[in-house]
Formats: sequence, C-alpha cells, structure tokens
Amino acid sequence: MKITNEMIKEIARNNGLPYAALKSFDEVECPGRGFNDDGRLLIQFEPVWFKRHEPFAPSGKWSVNKVDIQSREWEAFNDAWKIDPDSAMKSTSIGRPQIMGFHYERLGYKTVGDMWDDFKRGEYQQVLALVRFIKTDAKLYKALMSRDWHMVASIYNGAKYREMAKKWGREPYDISLRKAYEKWSK
Repeated sequence: MKITNEMIKEIARNNGLPYAALKSFDEVECPGRGFNDDGRLLIQFEPVWFKRHEPFAPSGKWSVNKVDIQSREWEAFNDAWKIDPDSAMKSTSIGRPQIMGFHYERLGYKTVGDMWDDFKRGEYQQVLALVRFIKTDAKLYKALMSRDWHMVASIYNGAKYREMAKKWGREPYDISLRKAYEKWSK
C-alpha cells in the first residue's frame, strides 16, 4: 500500500512529531517509495555488513555488490540468502526508510524476518518503523525536533555523509533536509 501525505500527517500527529520535520526526513532520507515496480521491497544490500555477520562466507555476487540498480541488488541479496537468510536480511536496508535489517529488535520485531514481513505489508508500516527508529535514538529524536539537520544527517547516514554526497554528486543531506523542511512548513 502506497502512503499518502495525509497518512504521514496522521503518523506525525499520533507520535508527537512535527509533520514538516517527519515529511522532510521521509522525503530526503527515503527514496520516495518502498517498493520496486515489480512489487518487491526496495533494497540496498550491504556486502560489508554481510561479511561482518558471515566472516567465512565464500565470495560471490554478494561480495561485489555496489550501490546499483534493483535487479543487481536482488541478485546480490539472493546470493547471500543462499549462504544465510538471516544474515542476508540483517545486511540489507529495506523499504521506504532504508533501515538496515539488523535494527529489527530496536524496532520491536522478534526476528529480522518479522521486520521484512511487516515492511512488505505497505509503506504505512514502513513509516511507522521509521518513527520508532527516530524515537528509539534520543540524539536523533532531539536533532529532528530541534531541526538540527547536520546532526540528523550525521546520525542517519554517518559522520561522512557530506563526503558520500560529494562522491555521488548530490547535495549534502543536511542542506536537502533544511530545504525540504522549509518547503513542508509552508
């Protein structure tokens, strides 16, 4: 199920978050959709995380994956799945908020598979999970509430988010977040 701005407003209101702040986070940090055109979850398989979970895994398609098109992400994920399904799911960011699977317990799921199953239900569930992610990190929550976009970007994307943006030819996340907030605050 596709989420609407009205649904995001409802989620923000029910969770004590400013709509413009949540919508800005959703717009900039999320790819704007939770599913591919073929109906599968949008994913980003992370080889470095899989190697941490499976240090003795033999090389394969999973080990040469880079940020790429979805069909290749799924090939790498499926290759890792053959080695260990849980490790593959933990090593992949999924859905609209692109939250790594290893955060499943933090989000209140019993297993990483439960997280994936919930995200498959729809974007509404994915944005609810994003809110739980924000609210379970005091620094991230405080940064979002105070509109400290640099801190939000640093926590969600890592301290080197500006270097990543430059490498990918993108505007730095903090600037994009500020601009989106200004837009959604009107």
